[in-house]
Amino acid sequence: MESFEKINACKPVAPYLGGKSKLAGRLKSIIKDTPHTTYAEVFVGMGGVFFTRDLKPKAEVINDFNQDVSNLFRILQRHYIPFMEMLKWQLCTRTDFTRLLNTNPSLLTDLERAARFLYLQRTSFGGKIVGQSFGVSAQRPARFDVNKLATMLEDVHDRLCSVVIENLDYKEFIQKYDYEECLFYLDPPYYGNEKDYGRDLFKREEFEIMANLLKAIKGTFILSLNDHSDIRKIFKNFHIIGVETTYTISKATAKTGVKEVIISNKRFKKAK
Repeated sequence: MESFEKINACKPVAPYLGGKSKLAGRLKSIIKDTPHTTYAEVFVGMGGVFFTRDLKPKAEVINDFNQDVSNLFRILQRHYIPFMEMLKWQLCTRTDFTRLLNTNPSLLTDLERAARFLYLQRTSFGGKIVGQSFGVSAQRPARFDVNKLATMLEDVHDRLCSVVIENLDYKEFIQKYDYEECLFYLDPPYYGNEKDYGRDLFKREEFEIMANLLKAIKGTFILSLNDHSDIRKIFKNFHIIGVETTYTISKATAKTGVKEVIISNKRFKKAK
């Protein structure tokens, strides 16, 4: 196993439902203590764990079956300058939000699609992916400010330079990258909330399929999910630790002491 390289952590470029901002510290500690030469994130979302890590192995791969997610990161990786030129003309208005929400992304260029997705994720309430509404408050500035975004996007552009970006179903992704020194981190939709990321993208029966797939891999996996009796039953053959976190869709609706589980096929070096 090769040693990790010290890198600068950076912030995710937009909110995303199910992001791991409150649990990232514990997950990063477990990842750091798990030997690997390839880090592969299966459901990257906006990278709440990936971008906040400050150590990286020899190779990194990120994946998301949501085409908007993978397209945004490819654009930031390869076409950062024209992307910034496009964003600087975008206003933060309810009219623009509604227009972009009603635009079919498949009819846009890759640059336009990335700009639309980033705008909607930053301006919608709670980082939702479906059922989005315009997020505005009398007590805070506009959610989309290119001047404030520029540094954040540049940091992500730099961070992605040596990263492979995939847009695969999780089963195909795991089978493609599995080998002895690969560490997979999985953050799938939570049990009972499978439709929150789009219709038919992830169904309830996928958890059993996932458990059977992970039984057979050569590498190591770390999986984070909500703590549910069915989840503990499905993944009973693996190491499971219970943790508590906070959900913060908004300050007014923040929930503390929410129970989650971290699951792995290797015993945790740190389970505190």
